[in-house]
Amino acid sequence: MKSQSSRRAEAQEAVTLGIRIQPRASKNGMARMADGTLKIRLTAPPVDGAANEALVLFLADAFGVPRSQVEILSGLTARRKVVRISGVSEGDALKVVREAGP
Repeated sequence: MKSQSSRRAEAQEAVTLGIRIQPRASKNGMARMADGTLKIRLTAPPVDGAANEALVLFLADAFGVPRSQVEILSGLTARRKVVRISGVSEGDALKVVREAGP
């Protein structure tokens, strides 16, 4: 059984990612870009927050966390965004990003 302090430390883990969105793509997907950001393709249009909502759901699924743990910190109306995902260690995030491919 985990101690309360170790559970608290896990709950405080978070990663911050630079992301570039491509809305209205033919299918959802993720790839690494040369500058270290993630390029995420979403089928949702960039209208009325649909692409932002699709991004939150996509990242929650990709990182295996509830959608409430994914927060867009900046770039709500831009293609480039900064996103914070709580409950994910840096090592787990790197694993997901590596699996995204080149």
